[in-house]
Amino acid sequence: MTVLSASPTISRLRSIVSGSIGNLVEWYDWYAYSAFALYFAPVFFPKGSPTAQLLSTAAIFAVGFLMRPLGAWLLGAYADRHGRRAALLLSVRLMAGGSLLIAATPGYARIGVAAPALLLLARLVQGLSVGGEYGTSATYLSEMAGARHRGFWSSFQYLTLMGGQLLALIVQLGLQHLLTPAQLGDWGWRVPFIIGAVAALGALYLRTHMGETAAFEEHRRGVAAAGAEGEGRAPTVSQMRVLMQHPQAVLTVVGLTLGGTLAFYTFTTYAQKFLVNTSGFSKEQATLISFGVMAVALLFQPLLGAISDKVGRRPVLLMFGIGATLGTVPLLRQLAHTHDAWVAAGLLIAALFVVSGYTSISAVVKAELFPTEIRALGVGLPFALTVAIFGGTAEYLALFAKDHGVEEWFYWYVTGCALLSLLVYWRMGETRAEHGQMTE
Repeated sequence: MTVLSASPTISRLRSIVSGSIGNLVEWYDWYAYSAFALYFAPVFFPKGSPTAQLLSTAAIFAVGFLMRPLGAWLLGAYADRHGRRAALLLSVRLMAGGSLLIAATPGYARIGVAAPALLLLARLVQGLSVGGEYGTSATYLSEMAGARHRGFWSSFQYLTLMGGQLLALIVQLGLQHLLTPAQLGDWGWRVPFIIGAVAALGALYLRTHMGETAAFEEHRRGVAAAGAEGEGRAPTVSQMRVLMQHPQAVLTVVGLTLGGTLAFYTFTTYAQKFLVNTSGFSKEQATLISFGVMAVALLFQPLLGAISDKVGRRPVLLMFGIGATLGTVPLLRQLAHTHDAWVAAGLLIAALFVVSGYTSISAVVKAELFPTEIRALGVGLPFALTVAIFGGTAEYLALFAKDHGVEEWFYWYVTGCALLSLLVYWRMGETRAEHGQMTE
């Protein structure tokens, strides 16, 4: 495998772009399920079938977020044993297989309960894939980028994550314009999954031409030189024991993710429902506002990533922590009472600018906390667990509070979690100063 330090700059950039495009495709496939669930749900989960309804419930509420920690564990450990490139190739293969399975599975009317069972299997595979993608791609981008621009290039992880969500929405809007509701419910809903599977194969081709990172290559050579090749391929359980030797880094990942992931899901996925249920906008207005806001928020990622390369990671994280702690309650209160689409968009753009203080450098900060031999696992597993607990429950808790007439309790919940993360940012050191552990 080509060693990064001996590669020309163009090879480095090509690998970063290929990894980023693969990440975008993975997240498109992940969000396409949510975007088109309304159309394919009757195909797989007809009324009057308790078994199918049970499988539907399990798929919707359990598979997505619960499979992500398992994927982070398995693929993170795989990346630390066999290389970042190998794990990224495996991740995109799993996502392509899951999307293709959804696109090709017959409905309940043709194969009975096997239809929702296959859909559940496909979502299991996708959950494993996207769970492993985060830690591995964060590690790859952070190690592949040069020290001077590591924050900038690592910011492309969340840029492509949000880009995948936007792409799924664009495909949805396009198909809604071209097809009738009946056509979408009959066969049109399969189109986005076919697109996703084909795009994943394209991403697989790009990733086969990526180089391995110099940090992992140096680690592999060091293990071989020490005559301990078995250590480099330690079982997953053994790698977990090594990870537990870094409790401060693990807890730091949990702490810095806690407020960030909750704020991100509050002002992205839940915001659209908030605009409808609380602010009083129509569904069409809420969709357009959310689309425009997300498109602007994409630009914040490389901007703040580049700023972190100049001033350090900690000041950017502190910007998020202070802004989210002080601004969440007044911003959501104002958003709840506005009926002007431009004002609503402006408030959400302001919120996501603050949140971008976390999202833009989330990958690089976590990667800079761990040594090479357990970096992918260390980045991915604590993050996935924290997202499953706090990000995955954000919408449910928000709607629960609203349903019980105490909607503002959720505002304070987000504020409290942001405050906890702020305390972590305040106490943690500057990770950028430790970039020497990532070989150039």
